[in-house]
Amino acid sequence: MMKTVTHWIGGKTFGDAARASGAWSPVTDPATGEVTTQVAMAGPDEVDAAVAAAKDAYATWRTSSLAQRTAILFRYRELLNARRDDLAALITAEQGKVHADALGEVARGLEIVELACGLGTALKGDTSTEVSSHVDVASIRQSLGVIVGISPFNFPAMISMWMFPIAIACGNTFVHKPSSKAPSASMLLAELAAEAGVPDGVLNIVHGDEVAVNALLDHPDVAAVSFVGSTPVARHVYSRASASGKRVQALGGAKNHMLVLPDADLDAAADAAVTAAYGSAGQRCMAVSVVVAVGAAGDALVSRIVERASKVKIGPGNDPTSEMGPLVTKAHRDEVANYVTCAAAQGAEVVLDGRDFTVEGLEHGHWMGISLLDKVSTDSDAYRNEIFGPVLCVLRASTFEEAMRIINRSPFGNASSIFTRDGGAARRFQLEVETGMVGVNVPMPVPVGSHSFGGWKDSAFGDHRMYGSEAVHFYTRGKVITSRWPDTAGVTAGPNLRFPASR
Repeated sequence: MMKTVTHWIGGKTFGDAARASGAWSPVTDPATGEVTTQVAMAGPDEVDAAVAAAKDAYATWRTSSLAQRTAILFRYRELLNARRDDLAALITAEQGKVHADALGEVARGLEIVELACGLGTALKGDTSTEVSSHVDVASIRQSLGVIVGISPFNFPAMISMWMFPIAIACGNTFVHKPSSKAPSASMLLAELAAEAGVPDGVLNIVHGDEVAVNALLDHPDVAAVSFVGSTPVARHVYSRASASGKRVQALGGAKNHMLVLPDADLDAAADAAVTAAYGSAGQRCMAVSVVVAVGAAGDALVSRIVERASKVKIGPGNDPTSEMGPLVTKAHRDEVANYVTCAAAQGAEVVLDGRDFTVEGLEHGHWMGISLLDKVSTDSDAYRNEIFGPVLCVLRASTFEEAMRIINRSPFGNASSIFTRDGGAARRFQLEVETGMVGVNVPMPVPVGSHSFGGWKDSAFGDHRMYGSEAVHFYTRGKVITSRWPDTAGVTAGPNLRFPASR
């Protein structure tokens, strides 16, 4: 019997084939191409029910003590840690990444849960006494209300854990809309949250497409929206939600560049390029999709990348010998392959071609082999667009300055990295490159939890980044309280209509 995934509203599963106001969508196993699951797609009724449950729960959750919320999150962290293999298995089954990579995703999500467990310091305010005679001023931060999180298919667990643990630690309630391509991990996250003691309605899950998304963006009881996905959808989410007065952080697509100078350790750079370009089959917003090789580094680097990439073992994610799995859907696989076809027509040299790759016995899986495109033009579709697959573009530049111009002209500004032994060049790069995250001899500079994650330009919309201190500011709002408590009760100086003095 086919597995069915419904919604999680008010602390329990919600919706079945008879009650769902929306349709049902198929979920495939990327390694086999077989439909293994059907997921309920929320309509207006499910969205209203989820937001109503979150709004009702907020009335009491907002006044719960920080100690109570922290204790629940500590229990949640332990439950997640105990079930990390189960979470990873769900990710592999629906997203396709190999089990070791899925475990890494869970570990990075746990890092942010741990951050939420210790949020007391980040939530504390400031106080100034005697700013005027008998006058004190205090700054505090308070929760917003119902928060919506919309996350993509490529990290079904991690990005969810980047959102709701901090949001609920701050005293908000949460409605999460995960990708319908990989919905099961989010349901296990919700079930474990309930087991840890998260009250009914504090965390809710609705699955769906643009109907559910737009209903959430327009809902009058939603205070803020956190989104991760493609740039066109991020722009839509930001525009639509902010137009109705909501606070929005919307992280979009990426075209992350890796600049390699001739003095770099080319073996280390080639290792980094293969790891960052082809890990998770390139389905990472932090993947390196462009290498800009300067001068003599070009030919030597490409040959090293070919040597390493040709040895990568591609296979199903549940095979412990596999290093790279399939793409999430057949449609996405075909779109990625078309970029290789177009690149060849637009003058690129196809050094490695993964379009005809398949796995014996799993011919209907969404397989795409490793592709390497050399001497790519900045005008080509493969360079201009986010491919989100195992395709690495190599561009050539004569000088450091030319390479910097290439990188900074990109409309994307998510992340970039430089490989060099020259400290001066590295320092200049990190100060002048127009991206929100920068790596020096690090290919994927994902910040640790105590810092914040986010890009520039068309890679992010809104003023706040994810996790770290910026997440606390996103999920709370400041209030400044000025108070006077005279020493002698009943003594007043009479009204004074002048502008208040500070002394």
